[in-house]
Amino acid sequence: MAQVIVVGGGLAGLSAAHTVLERGGNVLLLEKLSFCGGNSTKATSGINGALTRTQQRLGVGDTVDAFLKDTCDAAIKGAPPKEAAARQAEMEGKDSFDPAVNPYLETNKRLVYDSAPAIEWLIESFGLDLSLVGRLGGHSFPRTHRGKQKFPGMTITYALLEKLEDILAKEPHRVRILTKAKATELIKDSAGEVIGCKYEKDGKSASAMGPVVLTTGGFGADFTSNSLLAQLTPEYMDLPTTNGVHCTGDGIKMAQAVGGATVDLDMVQIHPTALVHPNEPDAKVKFLAAEALRGAGGIFLDKNGHRFVDELQKRDFVTGAMWAHNTGPYRLVLNGKSSKSIEWHCLHYEGRGLMKKYEGAESLAQEMGVSIDTIRQTFNEFNEAAEKGNDKYGRKFFVNLPLVTDDTFYVGIVTPVIHYTLGGLKVNADAEVLKEDGSVLPGVFAGGEVAGGVHGKNRLGGSSLLDCVVYGRVSGASASTHLTKKLTKGGGASAGGAGKPVNLIVDPNTKSVTVSFADGVACAAPSVEAPQGAIPRDTQYDFDGEKEAKPAAGGSTKEYTLEDVASHTKDSDCWVVVNGRVLDVTSFLAEHPGGKEAIMLYAGKDATEEFNMMHSESYIDKYAPQTVIGKLKGSAKL
Repeated sequence: MAQVIVVGGGLAGLSAAHTVLERGGNVLLLEKLSFCGGNSTKATSGINGALTRTQQRLGVGDTVDAFLKDTCDAAIKGAPPKEAAARQAEMEGKDSFDPAVNPYLETNKRLVYDSAPAIEWLIESFGLDLSLVGRLGGHSFPRTHRGKQKFPGMTITYALLEKLEDILAKEPHRVRILTKAKATELIKDSAGEVIGCKYEKDGKSASAMGPVVLTTGGFGADFTSNSLLAQLTPEYMDLPTTNGVHCTGDGIKMAQAVGGATVDLDMVQIHPTALVHPNEPDAKVKFLAAEALRGAGGIFLDKNGHRFVDELQKRDFVTGAMWAHNTGPYRLVLNGKSSKSIEWHCLHYEGRGLMKKYEGAESLAQEMGVSIDTIRQTFNEFNEAAEKGNDKYGRKFFVNLPLVTDDTFYVGIVTPVIHYTLGGLKVNADAEVLKEDGSVLPGVFAGGEVAGGVHGKNRLGGSSLLDCVVYGRVSGASASTHLTKKLTKGGGASAGGAGKPVNLIVDPNTKSVTVSFADGVACAAPSVEAPQGAIPRDTQYDFDGEKEAKPAAGGSTKEYTLEDVASHTKDSDCWVVVNGRVLDVTSFLAEHPGGKEAIMLYAGKDATEEFNMMHSESYIDKYAPQTVIGKLKGSAKL
């Protein structure tokens, strides 16, 4: 069977899958969790792009060279947080466009040069709203794109997922999605080329043949004793993480086992602003405070009510300053104008209990145990620095001022957190995995966080989603080219046209290419065989090709009161109400892409408002119909 195997169902994997399909190929997507989405759905600030239509419409004078300069400077100036300030000083004035100084230059270029086309692809092919831009730390222009509502990572990722599901429904011979299918090993032939992979599903082992695109993410959630974190950065083992449970370095380990090289595995990005829930201050998994909050004008206050750093410095620098200052708890504070400009985020964080709204700074000062005069002085100093363009901490960009004490404020306590693993598989600008000697390991490609060296030693905010789309597309295109070459050369049992004239049919309407031979046999898109043996379906989402999908469940007609629901508040017995439906989500907690904590906040309660901020109501029928056990008494829903 002629297909490309994509391992990992986050944004990078979905981008790769769509790119293969656009080029006339077939796709098998393997996802080890119950749902696709991965960490991509958690991205909160947006996706970077330079010289986009959105920027031009808003009058942003950005350039590709300016974005490349910011990216390359971050790549060479990055360091572990405690060394970040010294590293920045050491590398100041160095030419980050010099390959001798910046070994990441070529992968940096691909990331930046393909950024505007990536934004355009998302808007035109998936109908996404990316009409707003903000400025994040380390950026010289506002270039981080998002829509007017919801978190951009979730919005973008689910748009690609839903379109892939549509293709699956219309052309089931072209795409398969296997969830709860963990890839375990890459398969090589006698010539050393990767020709497929092995995977496990429901206790069964299986193999799939074809070039492999690895989009498995990083290893920022693996706290086991033999993990990459434990081996390479043991000093971070006690930190919390924003990563999902799937981030255990699977793709890195599989590629290493067949000769793939790695780069910068010790470079782990510590993000300065994870939100601390007051009821769970020691939770290991935390929710990220979008860097866009600081771009909108947010400032830091230490426990004494003072600023201590340029809030728009690069992430490693800010984290290092927090640790060096050592005067927490630290608060991220947004005034009325700032919070209004990023209102959806603030309302969401408030709904989760992660940010608190204050009417006037007096109440904030009381809760902090400091004088309102201290807060007022801090605000006045900041306003003056903005007017004079001379901030003692070096901040250069100011918006949504002035800060005054009789305003409305959104405030959250923040702490540094493991967010992103910069190191990974060594790749070139075509997303081909390399060997230790620098040569290409044929048949395997990598995109997203599993690939190292794309960002260098520090990633700019907003470039994670960009990496997923750009290198997801690049890896899908490279895998498609590899497959086509194999087919036209007669490689593989399914080529079927060795030695015969080749016809390439390009359809601009579907953006697809079909390879056919003189005898009329089309070989770029043969039928995809279903795996042998029925694989049980746990949710409607598990498209294994063996069964018809379960009908969308409306659940039992049994009625419950809110008092009934309120008695089910433990992770071993958890009910919630969503849009008049009563859901028993106990068995779903571990599968929830946003983590069980996001649901447990509403255990025994009506979670409708929060759910509707993040999802459409159809998500329950599509992805968790088995959780519906009845309806709320007196509800007109259902």
